[in-house]
Amino acid sequence: MILNPHLPLVYHPNYSFSFDPKHRFAMSKFAHLYEHVAELGLIGNNLVEPILGKPGPLELVHCDNYIQDLWHNRLNEKTMRRIGLPWSQELMNRTFTAPQGTLQTARLALQHGIACHLAGGTHHAHHDFGSGFCMVNDLAFTAETLIKSGEVTNVLIFDLDVHQGDGTAAMLQHQPYAYTCSIHCEKNFPFRKSPSDLDIGLADNMKDDEYLAIVDDTLSYLLKELNPSLVLYDAGVDIWQDDGLGKLDISWDGIVKRDHLVLKRCLEHNTPVATVIGGGYDRDHLRLAKRHAIIVEQAARF
Repeated sequence: MILNPHLPLVYHPNYSFSFDPKHRFAMSKFAHLYEHVAELGLIGNNLVEPILGKPGPLELVHCDNYIQDLWHNRLNEKTMRRIGLPWSQELMNRTFTAPQGTLQTARLALQHGIACHLAGGTHHAHHDFGSGFCMVNDLAFTAETLIKSGEVTNVLIFDLDVHQGDGTAAMLQHQPYAYTCSIHCEKNFPFRKSPSDLDIGLADNMKDDEYLAIVDDTLSYLLKELNPSLVLYDAGVDIWQDDGLGKLDISWDGIVKRDHLVLKRCLEHNTPVATVIGGGYDRDHLRLAKRHAIIVEQAARF
């Protein structure tokens, strides 16, 4: 099948910068993902660069004190340790640009039916603190921005990262027009979950067939019940059987089938879908980038 080179893609060069290659978080994966997608012939005039981010817009969903202290490196050691990333100006530049990228991707999806962000999915960031490599929450920011502006009636956040989307759930719990669904490994981080509108906790070592059936049944039901204006799809690849921080037993082919299935169901329902890459952990950063590229390849098939 021919891949469509006109699929809207969103990326900023500041997503990767010089960073400890031994750190659990692979900062290089964003640049590797961009390069791999380019090698597939999917990058041309379809690439959109988001505006450089600043703290101000994120105050829509985050505590302004937290955002300003984060930007100006005034957070204490304990708070930074919970985030798990060392502060730098380069990190701030990418941290505040990426939510603009997810917002841009969502707007492109509303226009074209489907669009992919080569970053995003920082679902552990809460209103007034960061956690689990997540400093600000691009999913909550995008949903809230689009709802408040009237660009959408309602949003479904469909989170298939192996870890529960606790920050997104907590930040959007009082937003009636955003529906959060997280399908994750139950006995995994975060160990204190925040209730989503729908949480499905999976047993350790679940395999492809059972997993794909749950994903299909859940998404088909939600599309029919909610009739959302937009789906924000967190296509985390840490469900893979050899992921460094996952606990499921999903094959590489299982991820391909999952992403194809999610996109197919959304498009069958005529629901625009914007994708973010979510989590994935691997000492082999090139292999990790190829795993993250699965969602882009599948989107380019439609």
